Amino acid sequence: MSSILTNNGAMVALQTLKSINSDMATTQSQISTGKNVASAKDNSAVWAISKVMEADVKGFKGISDSLNLGQSTVTVARQAAETVTDLLTDIKGKIVAAQEENVDRDKIQTDIDALRDQIGAVVGAAQFNGLNLLQNTDTTAGSGTVNVLASLDRSSSGVAASDITVRKQDLGTGASAISYTTLVTAATDDIAVDGVATQVAHAVPGSTTATPDSTTVAFGTSGSDAAAAGTAFQIVISADGGIFDGLLDSADGDMVYLARDGDTMADVARELAEQFNTHVTDALGEGNTNTVAATASGGTVTITGGSNILAADTFTINAEQIAAANTTIGGGLEALRTIDVTTQANVDSALTEIEDLIQTSIDAAAAFGSAQGRIETQSDFISGLTDALKSGIGTLVDADMEETSAKLQALQVQQQLGVQALSIANQAPQQLLSLFR
Repeated sequence: MSSILTNNGAMVALQTLKSINSDMATTQSQISTGKNVASAKDNSAVWAISKVMEADVKGFKGISDSLNLGQSTVTVARQAAETVTDLLTDIKGKIVAAQEENVDRDKIQTDIDALRDQIGAVVGAAQFNGLNLLQNTDTTAGSGTVNVLASLDRSSSGVAASDITVRKQDLGTGASAISYTTLVTAATDDIAVDGVATQVAHAVPGSTTATPDSTTVAFGTSGSDAAAAGTAFQIVISADGGIFDGLLDSADGDMVYLARDGDTMADVARELAEQFNTHVTDALGEGNTNTVAATASGGTVTITGGSNILAADTFTINAEQIAAANTTIGGGLEALRTIDVTTQANVDSALTEIEDLIQTSIDAAAAFGSAQGRIETQSDFISGLTDALKSGIGTLVDADMEETSAKLQALQVQQQLGVQALSIANQAPQQLLSLFR
C-alpha cells in the first residue's frame, strides 16, 4: 500500500543515512585526533587505564631528571675522591723520600703541607648545585646520606616512591675536638659493660688450660642502632696487676670513635675493637701470647684473655661516652694535619698513617663509583620503561590509520548511496499524482 502520509522507504533511508553520518563523524574524529579512544565516552575503561599510565609516564620523566641530577652530583664526588687519592699517593712518595737521612726533610715537609692544602681545596670545591658529598661533619640526623628519587612503585595498595641512598664520604682535613671532662659512663646510656657497670676487672683463671675470662662492652641495644652524629665513644684501659701492670694503660683519645651521621653502633664497635687490638700490640709486641684481644660482633665488643696469662694478670676497662654538645667532628683525613717528616721517628709513623689515609680515599671513591653505576643503570631502566609505557598507551588508545582510511572511503560511498536512496524514497509520493490525472 502506498501512502502520501507515511513514507516508510524515506524513513528507512533516513535512518540509514543518519547511521552512516554518525560513523563518518567518528571516523573523522579518529583521523583528526589520531586516537581511537579520545575521551571517556569513547571507552571509559580503556580511557581510565590510559590516563593512569599517562600519569605514570609524567612521573617517570621527573624521576629521570632526578636521576640525572643525582648522577652528576655523584660523578663530581667520585672524580674528586680519585683526585684526592692521587694527591695522597704523591704525599706517600714524599714520605718515602724522607726515609733517606741525607735529604732536606724541611723542604719535603713544605711539599707535603702544600699537597695537604690542595686536598682541602679539592674537597671544598667538590660540590654540585650546593651539595658536597665529601664533607660529613653535620650533627643533624639524616644529613649524612642523600636520597636520589629512583622509581615509582605501583601496587594494589597505591603508589610509593623508592630512592637510591648515597652515603657521604668525608675526606676533609679539618680538626676534631672532644672535651673529655664531660664523660658519661652510666650504663643507662648507650654503653653497657657486662650489662651491669662501666668498670670491670678482667681476671683470668690460673690454669692455662681453662677457658680465658672475657668482658663484653655493648654499644646500644643492637648493632643496627644509629650512633648519634657527634657522639664520641672510647675505651680506656688501666693495667692493675701481673704482666699488664704498666703495659696497657691508655689515656683519653687513645681508643676513641667520633660518630658521623649514618654510622651505626656496629661501626663504633668494629672501630674500637681494631683500635684496642692495635693498642695492645703496640704495648706488648707482635705474637705475644700473654695478651688479650678484642672482637666485634654487631654492636658488642668482646675482650678475651690469652691462654698463657694467669689469674693475677688483670686490668680494668672503662667504656665512656661523650655527648655531641661537647665534641667537634673533624675530617676523615684529619691525620694529614699531624704528618711530620722532619724527624726519623715521625717519618716511620707517617708511612703507616698515609697508608690508612690512602685506603680511606680509595674506599670513598669506590663507594661513589658503585653508587654512580647503580644510578646509571636505574636511569637506563627508567628510560626504557617510559618508552614501554608510551607504547602500551598507544596500543590502547591510538587509531589504526590504515584501517581508518579504508573505513572512511567506504563510508563516503555509503553516504552517497544513502543520499541517493533518500532522494528516491522522497520522490515516491510524486508518482501517485499520475494516478489522479
